[in-house]
Amino acid sequence: MFKKIHYGWVILAVCFIGVLAAQGLRYCFGAFMEPWEQEFTASRGAVSAISFVSFIIFALSQPVIGKLIDKYGVKQIFVYSIILLGVTTILTFFAQNIWQLLILYGVISSLGFGGASGVTASIAVTKWFHKKQGLALGLVEAGFGAGQMIMVSSSLFLISAFGWKNTVLILGGFLLLIIFPLLAIFLKSEPADMGINALGAANAEEKQVSKGVQETLPVSKQRYLFHRGFWFLVIPYFICGFTTTGLMDTHLIPFAQACGFSVAVTGTAVSLLAAFNTGGTIVAGIMADRFDNRKMVAWIYFLRGLTIVFLLIFLTNTRWFGFFVENPWLLFVFSISFGIVDFAVVAPTVKLLAGYFHGSSLGIVTGFLYMSHQLGSAIGSFLPGIFFDRAGSYTSSLVMAAILLVVASFVSACLPKQTGQQEVKAA
Repeated sequence: MFKKIHYGWVILAVCFIGVLAAQGLRYCFGAFMEPWEQEFTASRGAVSAISFVSFIIFALSQPVIGKLIDKYGVKQIFVYSIILLGVTTILTFFAQNIWQLLILYGVISSLGFGGASGVTASIAVTKWFHKKQGLALGLVEAGFGAGQMIMVSSSLFLISAFGWKNTVLILGGFLLLIIFPLLAIFLKSEPADMGINALGAANAEEKQVSKGVQETLPVSKQRYLFHRGFWFLVIPYFICGFTTTGLMDTHLIPFAQACGFSVAVTGTAVSLLAAFNTGGTIVAGIMADRFDNRKMVAWIYFLRGLTIVFLLIFLTNTRWFGFFVENPWLLFVFSISFGIVDFAVVAPTVKLLAGYFHGSSLGIVTGFLYMSHQLGSAIGSFLPGIFFDRAGSYTSSLVMAAILLVVASFVSACLPKQTGQQEVKAA
């Protein structure tokens, strides 16, 4: 029975767990914001600056990570990134000043986050899956939501029970003692490392030969900057980072705390967002194999904007805000609706990118795509902290997010129909 299971599914499971642990740890930043403010007598803007620097380092690392993966393979990058994350997380225990956190988390850990990121996982999936690629991308990206659900909720509980310092020791130990050995043993960079084909690759080759289709050249590294599909994916993905990882994943916990919700309500809201994020990502991956990905991406951004408008309705009126605070289920409704469209955009976006670009350019182009996401995340995590310090509210940040999502939806609807191979043929 086990011989009939393609090893690509093992790769998918290992990447899912690695992403869950590494990116789940990154999403824990919001849980540490308030404890760090108290520990180091810092403002929310100062603590948000750590997140801003982290996202910038993360963003700049993505094209480099993509190029390193093209050169050294997925396994090397993923494994060493987990080691770096585990060590720096433990070293956070000894931080005495806010600037030390900035170096440890904002700079060094962010290099680890960059290596154990969606770039690495998505490239692994595209190498191991020719068939059911959308489903595989959806499943591996669901690791982000699962990590948010498990790691953030656990961190909130651990910080409440044992304090933030003991919590970082537990999280760092988890990465080094459990995740690192798992990746080191089971992860393989490419099917060729095991002398097998990617899932569905043999059938695809047979169909090409039978139809007399010749392989076309990939879009060159010089051409992708002039490819409309590149920019029309990168710009919305920047907005995606601003509204999800930057704004919601960093500030949802502080937002709920500022509204006066209890730890239990806040933890439940985060868990619901993460749970439906996981489900929405998987469903989107399945749909990406069957429907027009351009239309999917446009609709997802538009629906995400509507969920933020739903939240804004209660923040623009004092009476309605009081009703919102007295009825925590409204926060849960937002968490569920936003979660469904949170990372659902990833699978169709990566499939579109893989359709436009192939071969040696795929790693670096994927890196630039994720760099745009992290740059958006950097701004989306930093500006709301500054606005909150000035106005004591997240309203202006949410209005900005809603407007940007309308822009992202429109740009996505204008994505080109041609693939990268077709444009090369035409040229």
